[in-house]
Amino acid sequence: MHLLIAAAGSGRRMGADRNKLLLPLAGRPVLAWTLEAALAAKAIAWIGLVGQPVDRAEIAPLMEGVAKPVVWIEGGSTRQESVQRGLAALPAAATHVLIHDGARCLVEPSLFDRCAAAVESGDAVIAATPVTDTIKRVNTEGLIFDTPDRSELWAAQTPQGFAVEQLREGHRQALARGWSVTDDASLYERLGWHVQVLDAGPANIKVTTPFDLTVAEAVLALRAV
Repeated sequence: MHLLIAAAGSGRRMGADRNKLLLPLAGRPVLAWTLEAALAAKAIAWIGLVGQPVDRAEIAPLMEGVAKPVVWIEGGSTRQESVQRGLAALPAAATHVLIHDGARCLVEPSLFDRCAAAVESGDAVIAATPVTDTIKRVNTEGLIFDTPDRSELWAAQTPQGFAVEQLREGHRQALARGWSVTDDASLYERLGWHVQVLDAGPANIKVTTPFDLTVAEAVLALRAV
């Protein structure tokens, strides 16, 4: 299975002056933890790190001396464009691909393996978790106008997995129609293609704020016990 890791994050919501994936977490860069889990996954045979040129020198040491091929891919100005470039850089033999956000650094190797198995069985799949909060829809004036049924709500995460050629076709159609999406499953939704949800469990958080870093460090400490 081939894996693309989106590693072109910013530090804006983190209040940092650099890519949040390069911030320290339990003594190592955030991205190092993500990459370690990917390398430990039995199903993953090839990894493409999609990032920005400004970060390449700092990310390069994380790619050295590892047991599986890890390739640098220059990303675009948006996540959507970065994934397109990642798809273009896949080896010719790639038939299925997982896409994972580098900021989800608590991902466990078994989650990569479960997603890979689902994709290879013929499903497009996303890791997700059931929503436990009551969600309110709010208008521009700050007034609630709807409460969706919580039993139907899942928080989308990564990895997300797809057949390579179908995902490429989805991106071609998005480009032709001027669509802008925040994840690849959204392309499938717009095109009426099925996507299966796979329960990721509670720990697969995305590191976005300083508080998330604190939570991630606590989780890593518990895992080390």
